[in-house]
Amino acid sequence: MSITVFAARRIITMNPSQPQASHIAVRDGRVLAVGPLESMQELGDYSLDERFADNIILPGFVEGHSHALEGAMWNYLYLGCFPRTDPDGQRWEGASSIDAMQQCLREAAAELAPDAPLIAWGFDPVYFEGDRIDRRQLDAAVDNRPVVVMHANLHVMTVNSRMLALSHLDQHAGIEGIMLGHDGRPNGELQEMAAMHAIFETLGTNLFEAVAAPETLYRYGQVARNAGVTTITDLYNPLTDEGIAALRQVTQDPQFPARLVPALSALAWTPEQGVERLQQCLELGNDKLHFGLVKMMTDGSIQGYTARMKWPGYHDGHSNGIWNADPEALMNMVQVYHQAGLQLHIHTNGDEAVELMLDAVESALELWPRADHRHTLQHCQIIDHAQLRRTARLGLCLNMFANHIYYWGDIHRERTLGFERSRRLEPLASARRLGIVTAIHSDAPVTPLGPLFTAWCAVMRQSASGQVLGEHEKVSVAEALDMITLGAAYTLRLDHLVGSLEIGKFADMAVLGQDPYEVDPARLRDIPVLATLLGGQVHANS
Repeated sequence: MSITVFAARRIITMNPSQPQASHIAVRDGRVLAVGPLESMQELGDYSLDERFADNIILPGFVEGHSHALEGAMWNYLYLGCFPRTDPDGQRWEGASSIDAMQQCLREAAAELAPDAPLIAWGFDPVYFEGDRIDRRQLDAAVDNRPVVVMHANLHVMTVNSRMLALSHLDQHAGIEGIMLGHDGRPNGELQEMAAMHAIFETLGTNLFEAVAAPETLYRYGQVARNAGVTTITDLYNPLTDEGIAALRQVTQDPQFPARLVPALSALAWTPEQGVERLQQCLELGNDKLHFGLVKMMTDGSIQGYTARMKWPGYHDGHSNGIWNADPEALMNMVQVYHQAGLQLHIHTNGDEAVELMLDAVESALELWPRADHRHTLQHCQIIDHAQLRRTARLGLCLNMFANHIYYWGDIHRERTLGFERSRRLEPLASARRLGIVTAIHSDAPVTPLGPLFTAWCAVMRQSASGQVLGEHEKVSVAEALDMITLGAAYTLRLDHLVGSLEIGKFADMAVLGQDPYEVDPARLRDIPVLATLLGGQVHANS
């Protein structure tokens, strides 16, 4: 049982009893000691590894809300408004106008076999002036094959007339989520899971089930490694037999560079079936695979106009969003999973969805008290201060979508939320003042996976145009680092294993080229990630 001691210019441990050190000893994949070099002499024989002696070591970052879909989406055409880099380092420019989007579709269609569907993703219509796109703009680009364009938020898609006809949705006017044009017919926009499912069924492929493919998970691991992430979630996994087999296969590979935490997608099962499935999974994990989470999807996305908003609703007067299930059914899900002793991670974008879930959790706790449930509200972008106080009282955690401030902050200020509510977009400082355990996340592939960028968003609160949204909700660099390490680990019930560098925990580390405490906070997002270590095994970035 050999011991390896890694040296660094500084080790930021996130351990409040010893915040920094110069050396860390690893044995059997776990932290054996942290401290100065002279303290390592007490361990007996060891090998000294100085390859990171000029670098900074932190606990491996913990991404508490992202999706393995990040490993699958690059099989399709990227049409986002912001350039993105794929796992192999290729830069995709996306589309900055409707004309550019149409040209990208034409070029991609020309490369496909006849009648093969064209699937694209990342498109965000809120960035383009004029009417929202519908089947007509897609038909004008490609009308001889089915076309499916997933919006960036993954809660909305737009399809062309050929796809509408093949799925028979052109005959279903008036069903919630199937949007209508001025002529009263389906216009090609489909909102939320039920409406989109019909498209997946027709195609014979469901993007959300692509996570059952080992190659998807391997690419996801590659993305995690590139970003310094050593513990990563898949926060909407159907947990089919095939999917569970893929998770086990990949995580048993010594070369896979991350620990995976899948969450059962509650909408794919009845609550009773979901409880049974997840209880079966609890025995199937390993050191790199941790089951036990349930993901509930309540409403949709604010920028997609599918989130459920309290009065006065959307700033620009748009109609309220839609529920992914009847509110009574959502309340029942909370009660069933809570009673079974499982941990809920609940998607709540709009403040009306937050209110419903606070009511549900409060009711469940009254019936079945649990001292350490760690149920976590996800996104909760405009949670108000009364709701924050209830969150603290109920012992809930929060995981806020800090990247939203940059990518959609300008849209929220001008169109969806207005001035006052955009000040409390992702109210991180207020949550921490109330003692709420809080994490921050990327929701990849909705936005790129990159905890240092997410931390930068929390510290600077700058939109893409440079506006500062909510000066009083800024957090310090130290607080932001906590939210991408120990805070996120706590929300996953893994803080005894990861999130800080302490004796007995997994030796999971991120190696950085600069010290986040020394650089200008405005440059936090630019710090290079050089490598990760998982259980002490080095995975260098290319």
